[in-house]
Amino acid sequence: MSRARSHLRSAFLLAAVSPLSATTRFGARRGLSAWPAPQEPGMEYQDAVRTLNTLQTNASYLEQVKRQRGDPQTQLEAMELFLARSGLQLEDLDQLNIIHVTGTKGKGSTCAFTERILRSYGLKTGFFSSPHLVQVRERIRINGQPISPELFTNHFWRLYHRLQETKVDLAVVEVGIGGAYDCTNIIRKPVVCGVSSLGLDHTSLLGDTVEKIAWQKGGIFKRGVPAFTVLQPDGPLAVLRDRAQQISCPLYLCPPLEALEEGGPPLTLGLEGEHQRSNAALALQLARCWLQQKDHQGIGELKASQPSLQWQLPLAPVFQPTSHMQHGLRDTEWPGRTQVLRRGPLTWYLDGAHTVSSVQACVRWFRQALRGRDPPDGGPEVRVLLFNSTGDRDPAALLKLLQPCQFHYAVFCPNLTEVSPTGNEDQQNFTVTLDQVLLRCLTHQQHWSRLDKEQASPNLWNSPGPEPGGPASLLLAPCLPHPVSTSSLVFSCISHALQWISQGRDPVFQPPSPPRGLLAHPVAGSGASVLREAAAIHVLVTGSLHLVGGVLKLLEPSLSQ
Repeated sequence: MSRARSHLRSAFLLAAVSPLSATTRFGARRGLSAWPAPQEPGMEYQDAVRTLNTLQTNASYLEQVKRQRGDPQTQLEAMELFLARSGLQLEDLDQLNIIHVTGTKGKGSTCAFTERILRSYGLKTGFFSSPHLVQVRERIRINGQPISPELFTNHFWRLYHRLQETKVDLAVVEVGIGGAYDCTNIIRKPVVCGVSSLGLDHTSLLGDTVEKIAWQKGGIFKRGVPAFTVLQPDGPLAVLRDRAQQISCPLYLCPPLEALEEGGPPLTLGLEGEHQRSNAALALQLARCWLQQKDHQGIGELKASQPSLQWQLPLAPVFQPTSHMQHGLRDTEWPGRTQVLRRGPLTWYLDGAHTVSSVQACVRWFRQALRGRDPPDGGPEVRVLLFNSTGDRDPAALLKLLQPCQFHYAVFCPNLTEVSPTGNEDQQNFTVTLDQVLLRCLTHQQHWSRLDKEQASPNLWNSPGPEPGGPASLLLAPCLPHPVSTSSLVFSCISHALQWISQGRDPVFQPPSPPRGLLAHPVAGSGASVLREAAAIHVLVTGSLHLVGGVLKLLEPSLSQ
């Protein structure tokens, strides 16, 4: 019944309402208004998060769930019982004006675009997404802002005690990994649904082909509820079409953004990367459909549109985006996705890409960003990869895609902000063990070293391995014997990796002092000299959204406030 919070979730919920809508009245009637509940003494935000973490599925039980996956309808029935224990009924959810989005790539960006467009019309929005980057409360956003620690804390304890009073087995039930198996699929009456780009992800639970995954994602379709998708490979698109036809769901294929720009000004997107244009095209259709069904005026004039005979799906309407839509796309922010932080000589490129298709898009974005940069005023430029991957993803396939970026250093670390868990409750994950995450990092280094050797790339900082019995280092593993492996390093946590990469040159990230032994390894020492003298350092952080979240927590302390 529970789902591992460490997994990237596949469904996002967006509720858009006017300030005086039925949703607001529903909140007051059911006791779920935004007014804080009485806070219990000693029950602070971190206490709530620590308690929430104790309810996570542990690693061994997660493996059992994978082996004994049950009927999805049974899981949805269990979710309905949890709702009842919390004081809600499905009829209450039917009153929410929900946009339900699934996919394996771009669903979060699509929802971010959609939510910002609707807010530009003056609507009040609620946005649920998963996972979070820095703090758990980011998963629930009102009008684009995470709910306050106080609001999260008060309502967490209210719900926790209510479930304790009716306790059978208390467990965390949250967004699953997609479609038919997703706990959010108890939503019976969304206003509109969307499917973003599909690829291979969570294959152990969803299936080992894109077609099987498409079948799962199509599980959010509801009879009579319009749905939109972007251009997919032939197989997945056919599966989505058949799924929609079986349940009488009108499914439309989004025309490219270029078709909506024709005859009007080019659309400016708040999120970088060419792949975001597909997400923006889907968001425009979702927002317009919602506004149309709610009889909102000023949603743009339609142009003539022909059915797509090639894909055997009707094309979604082609229309001229309104000024509200244009402003919404331009002002969209979605941290950790094609995000750039320029800090002195360091430029951090953050993208939580974790599938083959999303890493391909990340590489295109990163290389384009490097081509468009201003060259430094003398001195060398250094490119550094900071990478980690989790779950059942193929790290060798992802790393091979990153090779053309010609990194001088590849740095690997687990998704742990610090070695000590104290004060890092939001990043705790009990679905894997410490040994598992450290061994996975070493495996990443071995994959990179093998790929590096196959490419026979020159190594600018070749140095011998550590002497037997030499000084201990916070680097978990020395480089492998062959010389090309000296460009890769493994650190025990994100903080140590960032300290080595930045060398004190980031004006915001300034830890008190480097950990003892951080530069004991010869490669770390020689590389540190190069990083200190470089005119520009370009750091790509990718492979895991949780890694990106840990990096953001350290680089942007305000996000933890």
